Amino acid sequence: MPSFSMFRAMSPTSPDPRASLAAYGPSTSTQGFSPAEIARFHDGPPQHEAAGLRMWFARGQNFIVAYVEAQAGACFERADQPDEYVLLQPDESAAVDIEWQGRTTAVAGHRIAFVPAGASALRVRQAGRLVLLFSTQSADLCARCSNQAAYEAPHPYMPPFAPWPTAADGPCVRHHSLDVADEPGRFGRIWRCSTFMVNVLPAQVGPRDVAQLSPHHHDDFEQGSLALEGAFVHHLRWPWTGNMHHWREDEAVHCGAPSIAVIPPRAIHTSRAVLEGLNQLVDIFSPPRWDFSLKPGWVLNADDYPLPKEGAP
Repeated sequence: MPSFSMFRAMSPTSPDPRASLAAYGPSTSTQGFSPAEIARFHDGPPQHEAAGLRMWFARGQNFIVAYVEAQAGACFERADQPDEYVLLQPDESAAVDIEWQGRTTAVAGHRIAFVPAGASALRVRQAGRLVLLFSTQSADLCARCSNQAAYEAPHPYMPPFAPWPTAADGPCVRHHSLDVADEPGRFGRIWRCSTFMVNVLPAQVGPRDVAQLSPHHHDDFEQGSLALEGAFVHHLRWPWTGNMHHWREDEAVHCGAPSIAVIPPRAIHTSRAVLEGLNQLVDIFSPPRWDFSLKPGWVLNADDYPLPKEGAP
């Protein structure tokens, strides 16, 4: 059974730290908009099964999410991984050994790890849930995704994927505890690498206060909202343009855990927890976000990875 002791509740009356971020400009596009992509992992059989592994895959334009149920002794290998990937272990009980470049790094549960490009293997010492995040440069994993057909053509408003700089002191396996205390003014618990930014949000105990929502949009990147516990309703509204053919109906999509909702650029969105008990959401971005990266103290491992020399807003 998953351990829930590590999650902290978000106060429904706390001010939203994102209010200090620069506002995005108005949507004046003349293109159509892409829909949200929804994958409810337990609604169908896993896309990959091996000894001790059950793996469900879904994707956005730049990223792949693999939700994994792993037994002790299972192994997942990448022979020629093109870029850095992420291992998220939400359960305290899980434990994985990461083999890379002839070295083995023991990673306990309730941690996030970053694995460099090249050959690597994840060997499960103690059973639990794993979440693996890959960029869509891994074509073999794209082919496993349940929604691969939705990205046969690139979605609008998404610039070409460009990784951020690798770690300043060279490649190695890095890992960090998720047990980080909340701080006033800091939004969630954010880590980044060269390919991803991951925000493990404070858990919501009970339904979210509908008078304390946070609708917003992103001009040119997707957001992956990964539900690990409980259930959420993702509310989406697309802006109008002068071309009525581009208008889309509002959506309120119910997603129980485990699931991923890929929120497209320009869609106004907010998510609310709806179940009694624990509701846990993790936000995923690929490549990392500039606005979060420029907020002092928000990215917990900012010293490991330099910012790009160009591209700041």
